[in-house]
Amino acid sequence: MHFPRAPPIYVCEEVNKIMKILIIGNMGYVGPAVLRELSARYPSAVLHGYDTAYFAHCLTGTHYLPERHLERQFYGDIRAITSGMLEGYDAVVQLAAVSNDPMGSRFATATGDINHRASVSIAKAAAQAGVRNFVFASSCSIYGVASGPPRCETDAVAPITDYAKSKVHTEEDLTKIETDMVITSLRFATACGMSDRLRLDLVLNDFVASAISQGQITVLSDGSPWRPLIDVTDMARAIDWAVQRPADNGGRVLSVNAGANSCNYQVRDLAMAVAEALPGTTVDINTEAPVDSRSYRVDFSLFERLAPDHQPQKALSHSISGLIEGLERMEFADTEFRSSSLVRLHVLQGHIDEGRVTEELRWQRPQKTLERSQS
Repeated sequence: MHFPRAPPIYVCEEVNKIMKILIIGNMGYVGPAVLRELSARYPSAVLHGYDTAYFAHCLTGTHYLPERHLERQFYGDIRAITSGMLEGYDAVVQLAAVSNDPMGSRFATATGDINHRASVSIAKAAAQAGVRNFVFASSCSIYGVASGPPRCETDAVAPITDYAKSKVHTEEDLTKIETDMVITSLRFATACGMSDRLRLDLVLNDFVASAISQGQITVLSDGSPWRPLIDVTDMARAIDWAVQRPADNGGRVLSVNAGANSCNYQVRDLAMAVAEALPGTTVDINTEAPVDSRSYRVDFSLFERLAPDHQPQKALSHSISGLIEGLERMEFADTEFRSSSLVRLHVLQGHIDEGRVTEELRWQRPQKTLERSQS
């Protein structure tokens, strides 16, 4: 696909040339916000996307394709990316992943292949191709069971799921690549907020959907677990920082918690905030539930020091109001949404059940990656 863009040329001051950025995995939940942010920040830079298109059809509440922000969209399996395909790019952003714990458990082998091995392979290919900045979307879930004070980057990681383990293994292997390329692993807080490809298998998004469709929120835990949150628009701001980050700002290879200290919340507080935004919503908390081990607070002080101009701007109330507005625009009323295409696991399982995708998460018919010309 080719999406025309405005003619002015953005010149990267440091190298006096047109900046080119490749966003891998752009057709998921976070990708639309990243495309919007980068196209606004660098209105005449060359932006390309690369995605296998599992979720390309999962558009929500939008009248246009998010990919309109791109110069070109390529389709293919990220496990097939080579250095030759990355030549000419200044920055590569790796968002593609089997993207949460339930999917990681269901597709454990593919999670290791895609999240870990393919990500490292892409980074090595990028280094060989002369890419200046490589950005990897990691996760704060790598801290695992983390009682006590908020976890910072120097604390030990303790991943307890296949998804979290894949992120840890990738970060470890990225440090072993011998290159001048600047590598940034953004350990994102739990994503939330409205998107042109909305997911409802995320805690805040689930609560808002429940309140709208059912008039109630059921908290399966006792409400005490901690979750750090970050809106997708603020994730995009962090990525904007990372694609231009110089090595002297944090080191050539950097893993950094991406979020804000003010955005560590207990689950019960999230439920109550949603109920306050939607009067009449009841909240049912299972006070007798066993302790939920998935509880962690995170220290984002390093990110605040290194990226003062790219700090999160969306308050919790703004994320909630954005979700309410977006779901109402969709005329959302599905009380069974946890079994719908708004939950990514069900989308993948549907592809498999219909014979489109294998258990290894490969399309049954080989996809043809569009051959691109260097521009």
